[in-house]
Amino acid sequence: MALELLPEWMAGLEEEDVAFIKRFILASGSLKEMAGQYGVTYPTVRLRLDRLIQKIRLTEDTAADPYIATIKRLAMNEKLDLDTAKVLIAEYKKTRKEKEEL
Repeated sequence: MALELLPEWMAGLEEEDVAFIKRFILASGSLKEMAGQYGVTYPTVRLRLDRLIQKIRLTEDTAADPYIATIKRLAMNEKLDLDTAKVLIAEYKKTRKEKEEL
């Protein structure tokens, strides 16, 4: 499948995430079956699914503000701790608001 045919939300996912989605669909959405396939607990699969949902939602944020979406993505991928991400976003919004007031 050509990349230009992929929906924007899917094009931004890592290959591993796409493979997880495929397995999830083939398992008819059964988290219990997914846990068995991956050899992990149900809560682990649920957490992975929740993170994927967040990544997909970030696609919508990217259009609105790419900087904030990037910070959120770094935090979700554990490249940046959550507290630091919150501080960066708050400071960015504060700076942006101050510039708009000028």
